[in-house]
Amino acid sequence: MTKSIKNPTRRQLFGLAASAGVAAALGAHASASTPVPTKARIVIIGAGAGGTALANRLVRRLEGAEITLLDPRVQHLYQPGLTLVAAGLKPADYVLSQTGDWLPDGVTLIPEKAAAIDPEAKTVATESGQSLAYDFLVVAPGLVLDHDAIEGFSLDMVGQNGIGALYAGPEYAARTWQAASKFTEEGGVGLFTRPETEMKCAGAPLKHTFLIDDIAKRAGNGGKIDVQYAAPQTSLFGVPIVAEKVRMLFGDRGITSHMQHQLQGIDADRRRARFSTPDGSVELDYDYIHVIPPQRAPEVVRQSGLSWADKWTDQGWVECDMASLRHLRYPEIWALGDVAGVPKGKTAASVKWQVPVVEDGLVAAITGTDPTQTYNGYTSCPMITQIGRAMLVEFDYNDNLVPSFPGIIAPLEELWISWLMKEVALKATYNAMLRGRA
Repeated sequence: MTKSIKNPTRRQLFGLAASAGVAAALGAHASASTPVPTKARIVIIGAGAGGTALANRLVRRLEGAEITLLDPRVQHLYQPGLTLVAAGLKPADYVLSQTGDWLPDGVTLIPEKAAAIDPEAKTVATESGQSLAYDFLVVAPGLVLDHDAIEGFSLDMVGQNGIGALYAGPEYAARTWQAASKFTEEGGVGLFTRPETEMKCAGAPLKHTFLIDDIAKRAGNGGKIDVQYAAPQTSLFGVPIVAEKVRMLFGDRGITSHMQHQLQGIDADRRRARFSTPDGSVELDYDYIHVIPPQRAPEVVRQSGLSWADKWTDQGWVECDMASLRHLRYPEIWALGDVAGVPKGKTAASVKWQVPVVEDGLVAAITGTDPTQTYNGYTSCPMITQIGRAMLVEFDYNDNLVPSFPGIIAPLEELWISWLMKEVALKATYNAMLRGRA
């Protein structure tokens, strides 16, 4: 094995990537213990990656529980694929599947949004007026994109006049590629942004920057483009050693960074973007701009009394213990996925490690025992730096790098195997997670 890694062939590396996906799929082993008999009423808000994976695991773990999943979305969205769609590497339907196809027997799906949560009465109201009583509640509705916060911007602009916004969904990711591909052919100033708020997959803005820069240069148009990255933060990535690596890559590729620049609005007719900075308002020209709006907890969560009162007050993430994900004031409630008010973790990779913790905590509460699992903040970012190369960056709450394949995949090296894991193995692992098998 070691010898093959030192002198890998393309086929061997493909096999390693597939094995890695399987290994990852088996990393958080599904429980094979005897089902726990219970009449508990469990409501899960949200059928995204977290809610769906948890429902599948709970059906196998519990016998007799009344499990209700609340979500109006007909289609499930494989969000890690959006950056590939926005770079023209995958079609829009690559990220789409049917929500119902992932749900197990034994779970009642109510195709509605949660309209209100009353943690004192232990009820969830739906949009049609149903009132669902629960013994245990898991809040996993994802987050919302606050596009209205960007003055002069609306989603119907995406794909035209040099405007992209890949986070908004597969249709908009495809339209983003329409605008970005024109930039890679015609050149000009490419302006790539990110918001001041917490956000899902914070590496995605960098991936889009790297990919569009690479595609333009591969087309022989490197001399015609001026790629600029503008962000409200003081560094290019939240983990210092990764930020330094990205800074070096930006330098090598001639990408200019504007730190402490928060996008406030765009003037689509003049192709100018306005930013707030510590020195006042600044305007930058663009021929292509990638807009990522502020991101917040859904309104139903912000109105529920479940959010932190002393931090992220403009964003409303659920107040919970960072190790157990259990609410600090309502012990029958857990937060899962993007909406959880923890320092890191708005990625599918985080969800993969959060779900077993919530499952364990919930079953322990039912049986009156102590939970045994905790979440250490693990998250993963397959940081694409060019077509065919990526860095597999994995880290925890303390910014420690926690590589899954030490000695095999160096986290800060641009490797073809890391690209392959993003391109091929990641989706297989994600699908296994949805089934509750990872």
